[in-house]
Amino acid sequence: MKTHDAPNLWLRRSRRGFLEQIGGAAALLAVPGLYAAALTRTPAQTEGPFYPDHLPLDTDNDLLVVNDSLTPAAGVVTWLNGRILDGRGAPVRNALVEIWQADAAGVYLHSGSDNGAKRDRNFQGFGRFRTGSTGEYLFRTIKPVPYPGRTPHIHFAVKFPAHEKFITQCYIQGEPGNAKDGVLKAITDPAARKSVLVPFVPLPTSRVGELTAKFDIVLGFTPAA
Repeated sequence: MKTHDAPNLWLRRSRRGFLEQIGGAAALLAVPGLYAAALTRTPAQTEGPFYPDHLPLDTDNDLLVVNDSLTPAAGVVTWLNGRILDGRGAPVRNALVEIWQADAAGVYLHSGSDNGAKRDRNFQGFGRFRTGSTGEYLFRTIKPVPYPGRTPHIHFAVKFPAHEKFITQCYIQGEPGNAKDGVLKAITDPAARKSVLVPFVPLPTSRVGELTAKFDIVLGFTPAA
């Protein structure tokens, strides 16, 4: 986590309270095969051109504070969580979940991203989280924003030992730009497309307008232990 004590303590307390809210649902779905018949496999999507070409020194799951900085990133704070499940509905442990996205100005942590001079240096842009026994992950990030040619989205990579990584993206449910996004429209199966559309809703316990979003990733395979 962060090296500065104050942000570190704040994040631990906030994370604990947030996980208490979602813990009950995660426990229900920790049973292998539970509701497996109703699961829709998450569609694989392109990695895109902006996976970081130089990783930040800080790669933890809090994208709003870089190392020991006291200045948070601009944007609407969002607690992004979910589970990594196999095709039977069983949680996948020890999966490395990576996310990357544009900052509030629409700039990626990549040398080829447009308007690089405007990049928010306080936004980490990339984060990692390794799942435990429930397959659950958690990130503190910002609500994604549009940039030319794309609707708001967050990129995901899920990596496992001895298996090819799985790449997908999640989108904001109800976002007007979704209807024109070529990458999203390429998902032709309605159920599969619906599975990557995520409600970004107010966090009930937040007094500062934070959001929460839940995105479960259902794999079409069972990674080797």
